[in-house]
Amino acid sequence: MTDYDVLRVFCGPNGGYGNELGVVRDGSVLPDQGDRQALAGKLGFSETVFVDDPERGVIDIYTPTLRLPFAGHPCVGTAWLLDVPELVTPAGVVGARLDGEFSWIEARAEWAPPRTLRQYGSAAEVDALDVPPPGEWIYAWAWEDEAAGRVRARAFPGRDDGVDEDEATGAAALLLTERLGRALNIVQGRGSQILTAPQPHGWVEVGGRVFLER
Repeated sequence: MTDYDVLRVFCGPNGGYGNELGVVRDGSVLPDQGDRQALAGKLGFSETVFVDDPERGVIDIYTPTLRLPFAGHPCVGTAWLLDVPELVTPAGVVGARLDGEFSWIEARAEWAPPRTLRQYGSAAEVDALDVPPPGEWIYAWAWEDEAAGRVRARAFPGRDDGVDEDEATGAAALLLTERLGRALNIVQGRGSQILTAPQPHGWVEVGGRVFLER
């Protein structure tokens, strides 16, 4: 079996929750994209990362069913694990930094896969949502405290691969930040925390806590 690390990315203040991420540190053991896709499907994480150059931060990202040019929580988690100043993805070069307990990346909204950002009237409405049928990728959100930039969110990938709800989704948080044009403090899923901040020239920072599970 291929060796891999398991991280939890965008954990809550007490270290709980977060979205699990598989990272194969030595991508050379599975150079073929088909083999990588098969392993990602077998592992079943919302994303699995293969590191092709740990010093330069060159990575390759897969969901259980497809390859992604960019994704938020895999970049945040892998940047923390490798402790590098940037990651090289098919979408572009992602800046990375550590700031206390938070790992941050800097990326562009156009790199994120399409998402339907659906606003609700209250956090309670978001909490009460049932998982929709497969089809549309929906990021359901509502203000908890608009003045403070606090958001309640849930993510429904709409895929038929066993991932009914994504616990913490950096790319969707990036898109929401770009749309609203302001820093956000997002509680997603059961209790994960995502922080964001718009930057000049179309860049957005996305940050969160990362823990090594195994």
